[in-house]
Amino acid sequence: MSMDKGFPIQTLIVYEASLDGTFDVDPRDDTMDIGPNPIEELIKLQLGPKPGQNTQLYRDLTSHQHRRIADVLHRNTNLFVWHPSDMLGIHPRIICHKLAIYPQAKPVLHKMRKMGEERHKTIKEEVDKLLKAQFIKEVKYSTWLANVVMVKKAKGKWRMCTNYIDLNRVCPKDAYLLPNIDRLVNNASGFQVLSFLDAYSGYNQIKMPAPNEEKTTFITEDVNFCYRVMPFGLKNTGTTYQRLLD
Repeated sequence: MSMDKGFPIQTLIVYEASLDGTFDVDPRDDTMDIGPNPIEELIKLQLGPKPGQNTQLYRDLTSHQHRRIADVLHRNTNLFVWHPSDMLGIHPRIICHKLAIYPQAKPVLHKMRKMGEERHKTIKEEVDKLLKAQFIKEVKYSTWLANVVMVKKAKGKWRMCTNYIDLNRVCPKDAYLLPNIDRLVNNASGFQVLSFLDAYSGYNQIKMPAPNEEKTTFITEDVNFCYRVMPFGLKNTGTTYQRLLD
């Protein structure tokens, strides 16, 4: 579940005003007084019995709107998960992420890159989380092997990514169409309430077929692992996810 900042609401207000010609100033001007107060003004709504099992609602909702939304959320608390291990995942008969590797492609095994102590510690912590969530499993023999790449986030923390560049090169592009942004904005125009409820670890709810799992193997200093679920970094994952939504 995620709560984005307030720009989408402001964007829709600007867009609607532009349709009838009533908006003639620069929408990038931060001094404008348009729309509701910043979305940071939120109130918590407890959904589960344990601390932290809550979501957030905009403070300036009317009492009637707040009651209606809270009632819907409380009646559907079984749809919420608070940990990756709670997710049932999508049944492979519905969708899974298959790797369509060219038949003539040769497997590539990367040599392990040396990591500093800080990065090594972060990799171990991330791997432990993935193991606990049952997203990965140990691999002893693999024909494909990729290095992990550590990327520093804006707040100073590390993000673990996998370098699938060689695997992606030998997979054809899936031309399934992604959403048209203009149409999405048009469809959202005119509504008074905007929800930021999101699919918890949406990519990781999609399984990898068993024959493709070991092709996603990545290197650590201790053990090599492969993904049992669809990871970030693989080619065509966005189109697979869009197929699921459609």
